[in-house]
Amino acid sequence: MTILLLIAKYSHNSLNRMLQDSTIRKSLDEYIKSRLREIPLEVGQTFPDVNKVWKCESKLDFLYGYYVGKIEEGALRYLLKATRASAGGYVDAFDIRSVIEMHKNDLLDALKRSLDK
Repeated sequence: MTILLLIAKYSHNSLNRMLQDSTIRKSLDEYIKSRLREIPLEVGQTFPDVNKVWKCESKLDFLYGYYVGKIEEGALRYLLKATRASAGGYVDAFDIRSVIEMHKNDLLDALKRSLDK
């Protein structure tokens, strides 16, 4: 509950500064880690044969891009909900993506494990 109070003091135009706050950053990291834990189950249920549905040469590359986008969207919603801000406010998605990219190896490992099943 403390994290929500801390986040709530920031306006929707200062999400970029929020990412520099260690408490908020830790909370965002935990959100990303929880999404990474869900990936193996999601891939098995949702993407049984990626190549038949989507025209792609590499399942891993396709799923990596897909999940970076999904996690980015979820992280943005997470931050906006926490700040009770409107989605119309300016948010630099590159800042969120840079946090996601710090988990690149974990994301790739989760996807590889999913595809090996």
